[in-house]
Amino acid sequence: MKAKVGPEGIRSAAARVQAREPRGDRTTRRAKTELARFSEKGSSVTERDGSERRGPRDLFRLNKFLAERLGVSRREADDLIAAGQILVNGKPAALGARIDKNDKVCYNKKIIPFETDYLYLAMNKPVGYVCSRRAQGSAPTLYDLLPEEYKKLKTVGRLDKDSSGLILLTNDGDFAFQMTHPKFHKEKVYEVELDHPLEPLHQQMISDYGIMLDDGPSKFVVVRLADASFEDHKLGRTALSVSAKDAPHDYMETLSEGRNRQI
Repeated sequence: MKAKVGPEGIRSAAARVQAREPRGDRTTRRAKTELARFSEKGSSVTERDGSERRGPRDLFRLNKFLAERLGVSRREADDLIAAGQILVNGKPAALGARIDKNDKVCYNKKIIPFETDYLYLAMNKPVGYVCSRRAQGSAPTLYDLLPEEYKKLKTVGRLDKDSSGLILLTNDGDFAFQMTHPKFHKEKVYEVELDHPLEPLHQQMISDYGIMLDDGPSKFVVVRLADASFEDHKLGRTALSVSAKDAPHDYMETLSEGRNRQI
């Protein structure tokens, strides 16, 4: 069955054909797009029949690889690369470089392996220990408490010498970055004992406006333990046995930053 097309329909169809790209240009653009997808990170390209075609190599971003293996942020990894401290196959690496499993990556004259088993350790740090690898003055380091096989792990954040509680250690740099960088807003809860109670107005001002530190303002929430909500108790943030009479100087502090000596 043939459909009749009037003059307006013919002109409209002709305009659409004229507006299209020449076939050669469309083919070239499609080929360039596919080549970019094929080259990016050695990624695969899915054909129309559903099959998968692999790139020439499986490539990794060097800064991401360093972040995961060294426990640093990607920006810090870029700083190491820019400083010439990272060698790839015996030559200084370049910013933005990509590597594969056949490349030999070195830092401090040591080869960084591609394959590794990730370890995650939860430790209840006691008061009096620092989180650095080296002792600070007479204060010992928490690494003195660890078995030899765990001393290669890095702490996820830090606790001050006078603080105790949960500290995580891992060799998974990406996990450490996601747990500590402020943009991920991971809440940390501390119980703090003061030498005298906060005035209600001061407590409210701290929660509303924060306090000023040497490196800028810091915002967090302060709640007297005895006034903590049932939701806080249910989440394990406070002990149910706490009462105003038992702990008038004890407070719960909730923050999502990782600032030096913030508590």
